[in-house]
Amino acid sequence: MDKLELIQSAEAFIANSSDNRIKKESNTPRELVGERIYDPPIFGFCQASDAVFKVLKEPEVIGCHFRYPREWLPTAKTVISFFLPYSEAVKASNRQDKIWPSWGWLVGRVEGHRLLRSLLLQLEINLKKAGYATIVPTMDKKFFSITEPIVELCGEPLAFSSNWSERHIAYLCGLGTFGLSKGLITEKGVAGRFGSLVTELKLDPNQRPYEIYNAYCTQCGACVKQCPVKAISLEKGKDHRLCSIFLDKTAEKFKPRYGCGKCQVKVPCESNIPGRNR
Repeated sequence: MDKLELIQSAEAFIANSSDNRIKKESNTPRELVGERIYDPPIFGFCQASDAVFKVLKEPEVIGCHFRYPREWLPTAKTVISFFLPYSEAVKASNRQDKIWPSWGWLVGRVEGHRLLRSLLLQLEINLKKAGYATIVPTMDKKFFSITEPIVELCGEPLAFSSNWSERHIAYLCGLGTFGLSKGLITEKGVAGRFGSLVTELKLDPNQRPYEIYNAYCTQCGACVKQCPVKAISLEKGKDHRLCSIFLDKTAEKFKPRYGCGKCQVKVPCESNIPGRNR
């Protein structure tokens, strides 16, 4: 199996899956029925042994609880990361209301996440069938994500952290850099979802076409204005606590779905890198 075969299999999975279409429910806006959730994915690759992973152990980045690729899979050779951009229909629907997420965005966040997991499982199955041990860290029993502060690790309390970060992995795999809202800006923009796998299959790594973590962000402040609860500022970046509180409110209002995504739409980085042609 090579890069092209892997990428084409993922593209075909997303293109042909019936779960990549917004289905009709009693309150689904008519114009969204049948629209895609995701556009085709883009991929990035890096060596599992790359020394750059050490930076993620730093407390100001993730912390000592971050697990190296070879802590997930000792025989790992490659880390595979991909970005699933939301379709124009999903993004356009969420531009309309200033406060509450749109139906399309809620479906993209919840049903879209289930589809992302299905894609990860399919890629894992394909790699294993080809003879390469593979792990999806975020679906492994050793994975954990922290929202509320817990007992100190690494010398300081932890909150809003995990031992495998899709955005940081995508950054190291050359897919993009961080914005003011802490989203990752890719060539397809910031509006979408990330996934990753660790595998024995050896694939050539991507070059990282940037040198600093926020190279693609212009600090324009558009996401600051978009946030309905003022959780983003030019001075301090994103306040994860305020963001989390609002997400909880959307979960109450739109149960069983939740989401927001206002900082990912009506901004210059919504669908591309600011200042570059689409």
